Amino acid sequence: MKPMLTLQTHEQLKAMSDPLRSKMMMLLIERPFTGQQLAAELNLSRAKVHYHLKELAKNNLITIVRTEEKNGIVQKFYQSVASGFVPDPTLLPHKEEMGEVTRSFALESVERTRKNIISAPEEAFQEHVSEDPTEWPFMIPMIEVTATKEDYQKFNRGFHQLVNELRQNAKQAEQNPSAKLYRIDLFAFQIEESNFVREQDEDDEN
Repeated sequence: MKPMLTLQTHEQLKAMSDPLRSKMMMLLIERPFTGQQLAAELNLSRAKVHYHLKELAKNNLITIVRTEEKNGIVQKFYQSVASGFVPDPTLLPHKEEMGEVTRSFALESVERTRKNIISAPEEAFQEHVSEDPTEWPFMIPMIEVTATKEDYQKFNRGFHQLVNELRQNAKQAEQNPSAKLYRIDLFAFQIEESNFVREQDEDDEN
């Protein structure tokens, strides 16, 4: 699976703009599924799932990664061809559709995160006795900050550099019996109004 795939055609963009396909793609990024498994996971008919799988495969967004024979029937396992997708600059005339694809993926990611929070082990959210959040075993950042585009991009690059360092150390960490599996979700995007309202201190007013 590629880390990132550039969408080259409007047909690819349209194929991913459907909310149901966004949900399917989010699952197929995580692991391979058969059409039957996806139908059960999404509580949909096999015919409907196979129709959407066909559209995604036709646009080279998913691929068959293996087959298994069960009771004389060949089962096909599909998976996304990439962990993420970015539109080619030539698709800028369709920026409204581009935005909807990204928004749909973000919403599906939130839903997957919600399920992971519910199923996480109890220890995942314990032992945060310190007032220093950098010592906690989890992160739940709720941050709003005004920044220039340049400063935001600098932060974004720094975050990805840290993630790459973790990935490079992953093989060595897997050999350590005390190592844990962590899910890291970061959502950062522009908003119009602040969610936080704080009364101004008298000292500040003076």
